[in-house]
Amino acid sequence: MIAQSFDHERLHVFRLSIDYVARSFEEVQPLEGLHRHARDQWLRAAQPIPLSIAEGNGKRNLKDRARFLDIARGSALECAAIQDILVRTKGIKVQDDTEMKVMLHRNVAMLTRMAMRFDGVAEQCAAYDAEIDYDNKHRCAEHEHESQAEETPEPWDAMGRRW
Repeated sequence: MIAQSFDHERLHVFRLSIDYVARSFEEVQPLEGLHRHARDQWLRAAQPIPLSIAEGNGKRNLKDRARFLDIARGSALECAAIQDILVRTKGIKVQDDTEMKVMLHRNVAMLTRMAMRFDGVAEQCAAYDAEIDYDNKHRCAEHEHESQAEETPEPWDAMGRRW
């Protein structure tokens, strides 16, 4: 019998995020006392990384997919900040922090590239030539009015009042 897997399980970024969560679970074991709040927050921030990747990968709409990848990215950055706090307060060792930051940095880089690809940021405006694509036409020409001479004055004064 062949083991079936979900699409997100084949993503390197998902597997890396699972490894990070497992490592963070190991690191929080000795945290107690004043560090217990950071421990709890770290666990709450780490788990949404792979969860958001999996949920986003299941979205058919690419903008939705990019939004979930951005959420995962934000959770990874939150984990980095929590680690900074724990290093400064001697909750975790600098060496452990450094090793885990490498994982986070790689994860954030992959999530950023994926989100940009799904969000359409990397597409060139010149690729769209259709008149019916109103949004793209005006996005590419956002400041076009600044280079054109005005034919009629605006009906607004400097205070934003209508003439």
